[in-house]
Amino acid sequence: MIKRICNFIARWIGAVVLLAALLSLAFPAVCNHIEMRAINPMLGVIMFGMGLTLVPADFRVVFSRPVDILVGCLVQFVAMPLLALLLVKLFALPADLALGVILVGCCPGGTASNVITYLAKGDLALSVGMTAVSTLLAPLLTPLLTLLLAGTFVDVDAAGMLLSIVYVVIAPILGGLLVQKILPRFTAAVTPYLPAFSSLMIAVVVAIIVSHTADRLLGSGLLVLLVVALHNMGGLLAGYAAATLLRLPMRKRAAISIEVGMQNSGLASSLATMHFAAFPLAAIPGAIFSVWHNISGAIVARIYSSRIAGE
Repeated sequence: MIKRICNFIARWIGAVVLLAALLSLAFPAVCNHIEMRAINPMLGVIMFGMGLTLVPADFRVVFSRPVDILVGCLVQFVAMPLLALLLVKLFALPADLALGVILVGCCPGGTASNVITYLAKGDLALSVGMTAVSTLLAPLLTPLLTLLLAGTFVDVDAAGMLLSIVYVVIAPILGGLLVQKILPRFTAAVTPYLPAFSSLMIAVVVAIIVSHTADRLLGSGLLVLLVVALHNMGGLLAGYAAATLLRLPMRKRAAISIEVGMQNSGLASSLATMHFAAFPLAAIPGAIFSVWHNISGAIVARIYSSRIAGE
């Protein structure tokens, strides 16, 4: 029964996160007593769970299929930041919201992409491999890209961001790998529940951010939602187009498309709260992205799964 509940939560991750966002928007007092800095350990727990689920085969795929991984990561760290910058300029967003959108664009792929790729019947090994590689590249590329794109209008502490990503993302993943090695039975017992657990943690993170910014979110929410939706859909299309140009099979196209379009937006919100406290609205795009990309991901999963089944 517990496994069925967990599978249900993982399958309906978009609805779970959306419900959390709406409830915290309607009743912000429920979560706004939780400090924003609590997001960092929560994100670390999610990354620890990712470390528990990684296996040697996930790293072997990097060497056995380097072109696929390279294409995916290249599109992710080129298309998503440039799309963010284009949308920021096109909609003339204020500095704090612009910073938040750029942070989302410069972050690596999120673990939710692996769940969505699984539901889409895409190449799950490729998706997990891309998530692992983009996450390992993030301490260097995310601060550097943020500095290049947002450094013209805000002060960006690239070195501080690098250390934050190491503490919040890389260290917990390594901890998960270590626990997996030392306690294989424990890892095997908890792994089936991790997708649902991560989904609930993401929902809590979104609820905290929304509750702290509810009044401002109501004023600028529709504009940010439009920008976030265009950003996400642009990433999905960019990943699919790149994989199609290389004539990759549909399962790989689905994996790369989903991986590029679904960012680690929780990390974007975390970096915003840690390093850009003077721009409180910078955490909002990441929170909205967390809601939206799970909804759009569930939709494209159905589309891709039907196309893959028809091949």
